[in-house]
Amino acid sequence: MPPAPLPYRLACLCDLRDAQGRILLLHRKKEPNLNLVSPIGGKLDVELGESPAQCAQREVAEEAGLHLPIDRFHLIGMVSEQAFEGKGHWLMFVYRVLGTVWVEPHDMREGRLDWFAPTELANLPVPETDRKVIWPLMNACEQKTQAGKPGFFAVHIDCRGDQLRWQVEQLMPGT
Repeated sequence: MPPAPLPYRLACLCDLRDAQGRILLLHRKKEPNLNLVSPIGGKLDVELGESPAQCAQREVAEEAGLHLPIDRFHLIGMVSEQAFEGKGHWLMFVYRVLGTVWVEPHDMREGRLDWFAPTELANLPVPETDRKVIWPLMNACEQKTQAGKPGFFAVHIDCRGDQLRWQVEQLMPGT
């Protein structure tokens, strides 16, 4: 008998930086990624027909208290995760907030928001997919392209089994 189909969820992740280049991360106290550190993000409100950029804008307002214009949200990547934690498939839109922001570190219902230097990521409890795939691709797209904005990546991550497998489907690194 074939396994039951898994639900497919749509979400966004938001990469925000301060003037020192530190990354705003959430130490999660709820599933998914309980006790792990990840960027601000959340599920798209599909019943309202929310766009991925609108979702990113809403999540940044809800979780960080920042009300930013939508033109500051640059799509830097798309991540599809097949059978994440065996519970469902995810399609995530990864946004870089252009320019710097400031948020005072604080506790909230989802966990604790705080700033971390990119060099600290190696020692933080981050999801395996983030550590092995998403952060390296985001770093590859960090520098601006000739158009003056960060690059872009698309990746498919197969989370089934004991070993992650992934395929980079598109990569336009910065210069």
